[in-house]
Amino acid sequence: MKHPGPIPTKTAERRTRPAIEVRPVQAPPPAGDRRRRRLADQGRAYAFLLGGLICFALFSWYPAIRAVVIAFQKYTPGADPEWVGTANFTRVVQDPEFAAAWRNTLTFTLLALLIGFAIPFVLALVLNELRHAKAFFRVVVYLPVMIPPVVSALLWKWFYDPGAGLANEALRLLHLPTSNWSNGADTALVSLVIVATWANMGGTVLIYLAALQSIPGELYEAAELDGASLLQRVRHVTIPQTRFVILMLMLLQIIATMQVFTEPFVITGGGPENATVTVLYLIYKYAFLYNDFGGACALSVMLLLLLGLFSAAYLRLTRTDGETA
Repeated sequence: MKHPGPIPTKTAERRTRPAIEVRPVQAPPPAGDRRRRRLADQGRAYAFLLGGLICFALFSWYPAIRAVVIAFQKYTPGADPEWVGTANFTRVVQDPEFAAAWRNTLTFTLLALLIGFAIPFVLALVLNELRHAKAFFRVVVYLPVMIPPVVSALLWKWFYDPGAGLANEALRLLHLPTSNWSNGADTALVSLVIVATWANMGGTVLIYLAALQSIPGELYEAAELDGASLLQRVRHVTIPQTRFVILMLMLLQIIATMQVFTEPFVITGGGPENATVTVLYLIYKYAFLYNDFGGACALSVMLLLLLGLFSAAYLRLTRTDGETA
């Protein structure tokens, strides 16, 4: 049998390894070069932001400033504007529809908080407790948000039809009294609140659901060990842990509902008997039906000031509450 030869030792392996190349340490670039690179990086970042700033300036900031200016002018497209001071505000306030528009808008906002603010939170609690088909039910809840608002309003207009509408047909099958829904002065505003809640609650439910899933499970386990019921766990664990999200969504919902327009415009046309005329719908009438852009801008400034004052007071109160807590 032939001898395989000498077995290589570790010392021989170390001798045969290639030598590690030692590179000289490079000196850091001069301070002037570092400053130029930092300025170049900042310049590129501001260049990317420039497009968004230009869009906001042209389509948001400039129209808002222009509306404030027109509110104090007699403005007709194609003619030179005439400065009239507060005459537009005086004329708008004396309009019989002015009080009805503000009353309907505030009532709509209150009803939307009572109906449209509680339902998404309850749905989020139910979805959070599901063990199966979570993705399916999330899609079902979010589906109305993906429907264009005008299409959604037209579907509900047919649904509310007092003659052949699906709502009254269902009531007849159940041998229950029918309703005029959006055609009745007493029920029209509530009908629009239901439409707005159905069409917009999908995004709110998903935000609540994300907030609920971020709550540590140990808190619920500790509450169960203490003998807390379901309602007590919601009151003492869920609501305090999602307080910031609840307050922020409440503010956004109030701002959005104060600007309701699509539902009264498509479904009721402001009727019956001005029961669904809102501030934003009255602004539309002044601008595009009465050709009174000064009055429309005056109403817009009033709405802007009210929402601005409410937002500032709301944020101030919540910040003070958070600091004391």
